[in-house]
Amino acid sequence: MIPTNTAYETNIRLPFLFIVFGVIAFAASQTIMLAAGPTIVNGAFRLPTIWAAAHLAMLGFALMVAMGAMYQLVPVAFLTPIWSERLGFVQFFITAAGIALFSASLAFHARAAFFPGLLLVLGIVLFLFQMAMTLRKQAKKNMMTLFVSTALVCLLFTIVFGLTLAFHFWSGTQTMDHLFALKTHILFGVFGWFTLLIIGFSYKMVPMFSLAHGFSMKPARYVYAAYVTGLAVTFVSFWKNHQAAFVAGAGLLFIAFALFVYHISSMLRKRMKKRLDRPFQFALLAIAIALILHGAAFILSFFGDHRKIAIVIYGYLLGWIMLSIIGYLYKIVPFLWWTHRYSKKIGKENVPTLKQMMNENWTAVQCALFTISAIGVTIALDVSNLPLFYIAQGAMTLFSLLFVGTVISVLRK
Repeated sequence: MIPTNTAYETNIRLPFLFIVFGVIAFAASQTIMLAAGPTIVNGAFRLPTIWAAAHLAMLGFALMVAMGAMYQLVPVAFLTPIWSERLGFVQFFITAAGIALFSASLAFHARAAFFPGLLLVLGIVLFLFQMAMTLRKQAKKNMMTLFVSTALVCLLFTIVFGLTLAFHFWSGTQTMDHLFALKTHILFGVFGWFTLLIIGFSYKMVPMFSLAHGFSMKPARYVYAAYVTGLAVTFVSFWKNHQAAFVAGAGLLFIAFALFVYHISSMLRKRMKKRLDRPFQFALLAIAIALILHGAAFILSFFGDHRKIAIVIYGYLLGWIMLSIIGYLYKIVPFLWWTHRYSKKIGKENVPTLKQMMNENWTAVQCALFTISAIGVTIALDVSNLPLFYIAQGAMTLFSLLFVGTVISVLRK
């Protein structure tokens, strides 16, 4: 269960606006990826349609869902209310408009993406301001605060380098090396913002969903120190174009994530809940997938095979970031909506149980479909097999539509 406290609860419409927008954007991104099959299988990742699909997935889905989840989870986890709910609604509409216009610009007229990019940046800056004002009111800081705060700083770096890239396309001039800006944009966005955020909230969600007690949080310090150092060393490797530093950075990220896996496994050994819910099992599977991909990235760093590293990053986006979000959403969405609709009606009228809000067996089938599809897409890209890509990406597109339908069906109960 996700604990609630009326003193800290957020207006339920706010997180759900972000979540519904996110799942629809995810379906759109996967449909575009399916249409771009021949191009992406040939290794041409830096093309307008691919940029549009990638940003719809990472901004429209992953970022928006993360923002919506933070509006709900930050007050609960840090025991402080959101600074301004009104600003939250304003921020949603600005960010949603920015993402839609920015993605459309990337697809049809990349040089013009700079201007909707400014709107998108405004929305993200408002979110960062909202979270900064909220977190500063937390009475007692902890490791979660450190992970989440650092993730927010990485998000700021991500938009700075992303806006720099958009400016390069618009102006035809470069304020910095374009490849350096692109690599850094990906580093801080994928491995900084999303990974640090998921790790931080995993320290809340894993004990909550497994009913774990009596574990130590000391390993989290080493996870944080090693991972942030890995990010810094990798950033320097891009700045100096230094292969040995890149290997060292990838190695530190792998070691840090291995420590995180060890820490999570130690938590699960302390759990009271013997049978874990299936969607939560897929969120844990995402952790295992991420560890394997961190190891693969470390090995590939010795050889400088940029194409295979790009494929590993794509697999990381699907198998770690998106699967984590999807697994947790299957737990969070029904609980939040049930609490909003029925918690005050218990004892007064017949209400559905939480289990009836979403069919767990059906969600397990969907998560399995996503996992198999993600593995299939990654293999298809690695071996440049177009028929396999169409099969796997077609299944991924089917999953995205089922996912939208499942979330919408909960909101209709």
